Amino acid sequence: MNRVLDNPLYYLDNFELVLRWIGERYDDLLAQDERDFLATYHSLPQASRALLVRMVMRKGTLFRASKLVYEEIGDTQDAALPLVQRGLVATDPLLSLEELFELLQKPEITEVFQLTPALRQLRKADQLAALQPQFDRPQHYTDWCGATSDPCYRNLIQPLCDRLRLIFFGNFYQDWTEFVLSDLGIYQYEKVDFSPAARGFRNRRDIDDFLALHNCYERFNAGADYSDVIADLPPCADDNEWLRSRRHKFLFQIAQHLEKQQDWPAAYLLYADSLYPGARARAIRVLEKDGRSGPAYALLQQAMQAPESAAERQQLLRMAPRLARAVGQPKPARVEQAQPQRIDLQLAPPAVATYVELVVREHLHQDAAPVYYVENALINSLFGLLCWDAIFSPIPGAFFHPYHRAPADLHSADFRQRRRSQFEAALGQLEDGRYRATILANYSAKAGIQSPFVYWETLDEELLQLALDCIPPLHLRRAFERILDDIKANRSGFPDLIQFWPEQQRYTMIEVKGPGDRLQDNQLRWIEYCTEHAMPVAVCYLQWTQ
Repeated sequence: MNRVLDNPLYYLDNFELVLRWIGERYDDLLAQDERDFLATYHSLPQASRALLVRMVMRKGTLFRASKLVYEEIGDTQDAALPLVQRGLVATDPLLSLEELFELLQKPEITEVFQLTPALRQLRKADQLAALQPQFDRPQHYTDWCGATSDPCYRNLIQPLCDRLRLIFFGNFYQDWTEFVLSDLGIYQYEKVDFSPAARGFRNRRDIDDFLALHNCYERFNAGADYSDVIADLPPCADDNEWLRSRRHKFLFQIAQHLEKQQDWPAAYLLYADSLYPGARARAIRVLEKDGRSGPAYALLQQAMQAPESAAERQQLLRMAPRLARAVGQPKPARVEQAQPQRIDLQLAPPAVATYVELVVREHLHQDAAPVYYVENALINSLFGLLCWDAIFSPIPGAFFHPYHRAPADLHSADFRQRRRSQFEAALGQLEDGRYRATILANYSAKAGIQSPFVYWETLDEELLQLALDCIPPLHLRRAFERILDDIKANRSGFPDLIQFWPEQQRYTMIEVKGPGDRLQDNQLRWIEYCTEHAMPVAVCYLQWTQ
């Protein structure tokens, strides 16, 4: 039975699941208006609850009755009456001219305002601009349109329901469609044990700080002055790493905007105040752009003593010669990098346009040495399958609800540290051979379940077996350790292809570059790492024959 297709009130069930979840886990954190809503909601007739939820799940807060017709609800005006009586919905609301235009279609606008033939020909936006000087004050819907049998309603509790959605999901990018996609079987999620200690929001301050951060983000994107936005940024509690990391990311984004505006001093101050990965390197670059080579060189020297990541080290090495020259210091010694195997191919262009990676794969493929186009999929998937239990450990701040694709703190600086014992146990299996059984068992038991690492559409049993037969556990450990060092940066950049020699139990990863293409920074870092650790890797340069 498909619950979405067979139950016309599936959306009501989903909404009420959220309310129950919040009531059971977060009652002590709720504000009074949120508690009042929960009590009022459950006293409503089913049809009224269903109509309210339909409004909550639709775009906007204004609706005409004729646009709220649902067979399972029945008469819209009858269902709306209890909502109006309890102050959840307003009837005949005050509307600005802009809001009225959102509700009416062009023929209705023509009739309401008795537009001249010239105005009738204009687009709605131009009609609105022409009428605004004359109608600059809100009026009730019936004052605009006169007596009508098609009343207008305003949903008064959308902000409150958005807060409840935040408390449930822990973010604003997930919405009610998550339930539908799960009900339809499109998405499957790992079942996590939600203990009271593992809830995402620990106190009301966490909720209020998140809301304040989101409000600042929305204002900045809407064009508000950045200094006003920064003044309103909440400091966020020191012991809430995932909220603090969101704040530092936002500072980084504002600094990027200021850098594009060439406001070097302001951009520098925000980069310097942000702990988001990459902020220190951008701070050095902004000082350099501002002609402040001395401070830039001093900060670079400090950063070189302890780079935050391989990505930052790569950036610092590029800036070092320029800054040394600018301040009259000796040019730093060039860092010699291990060189990967090089493959040069000249092939005829394919009859049908396709990816160069597929052309090279077909050319190199042999029955005794198959080649797969895996890019980031294979090593990430092997890591995700071996470390499944560690990744989905129900620690505080990691999981808010049953619809998580990944832990909420996946990109936090302390992601690995907070799960140190679990990751040590998982990676320890690479030392005694147990890793094969764990990977294969999770591949079978977790098939199709959402994971931030496992590419189910790429992985199959044949590829999995070949990888386990041909990639030594030491190489897997080195790759997995590097992923954990910087999950955000190191989940990408893997070579495009992998070739296996099953009889010899060996492999080679191959990065493909077509005519005029060059290696990207994250690809260079992975190739350098693999070469340094004797993990077989090659770069294939393809040229077309005339």
